Amino acid sequence: QVQLVESGGGLVQTGGSLRLPCAASGSTFSCNFMGWYRQAPGKQRELVAGISTGGSTNYADSVKGRITISRDTTKNTMYLQMNSLKPEDTAVYYCHARCSYPPRDNWGQGTQVTVSS
Repeated sequence: QVQLVESGGGLVQTGGSLRLPCAASGSTFSCNFMGWYRQAPGKQRELVAGISTGGSTNYADSVKGRITISRDTTKNTMYLQMNSLKPEDTAVYYCHARCSYPPRDNWGQGTQVTVSS
């Protein structure tokens, strides 16, 4: 079972930057997809960025060009680098791993990102 812990959230001004790390414990070998989701109050949780075991990435249209997902296999950590932040980016951000052994969608506890205007 994979456990995920994300951090790095906080209050940032419009146009500022944040880097969110997601530290994984346990083996992520069976996790074919890892990514970041966010959920604003009263809204559905949505995918922000994802990365496959092969290194391919995908992004929500609203964040393309501003947000980069990456991973450090040595540290077993995934990162979400967010630049040029906008108030619309305000949400709780969740780290996610879809794994097959054991078969489970693993979620972190969430970290709050607030972008002030």
